[in-house]
Amino acid sequence: MTKMDRRSGRQYRYIPLEFRGETDDNKMMIKGYFSVFYSDYELFPGFTESIDPHAFDKTITGDIRALWNHDTNIVLGRTSATPPTLSIKIDSHGLYGEILINPEDQDAVNAYARIKRGDVRECSFGFDIISEKITELSNGNWHSDILEVELYEVSPCAFPAYKETSISARSDEIKELRKREVALWKAQAKARLNK
Repeated sequence: MTKMDRRSGRQYRYIPLEFRGETDDNKMMIKGYFSVFYSDYELFPGFTESIDPHAFDKTITGDIRALWNHDTNIVLGRTSATPPTLSIKIDSHGLYGEILINPEDQDAVNAYARIKRGDVRECSFGFDIISEKITELSNGNWHSDILEVELYEVSPCAFPAYKETSISARSDEIKELRKREVALWKAQAKARLNK
């Protein structure tokens, strides 16, 4: 078991969309979960991760944006807007959010319509991992409990897919972790022999 504290570069995770488009008081809203807790997510064969219920605690008050497909040119909402057009909160299930759609922004209205009709069913969030606990499982696979993140944005996504660089970066990370654990084990064994 290894706990790592680091900033690894922006990460993206895609999950099935638990959103709905609805109208509240004649306002178009997108509501749902951007992340769920305790749900194992396979990054690549032999490596899974899950989000700890406290992973968002320190970042939830930051300036978070809701984007369309991670496109910084299409901002659907923002927590720092006055009044906020994106609200997010943590509950026992996950990271819940509500986006107030601007009826004067055709891109936002189109995004709302695609979600409401069910054409878009996935979402993603962009973040840096601040702290995680990586454990080797009894079957030789590895699992990461993501303990703390810095959240930047949340995005409904039309066609989510991993970027190859993200996968290879995490794969290389596990190889490096295994090397460090072997080196640590050797150092501990050497220290015990020298006593």
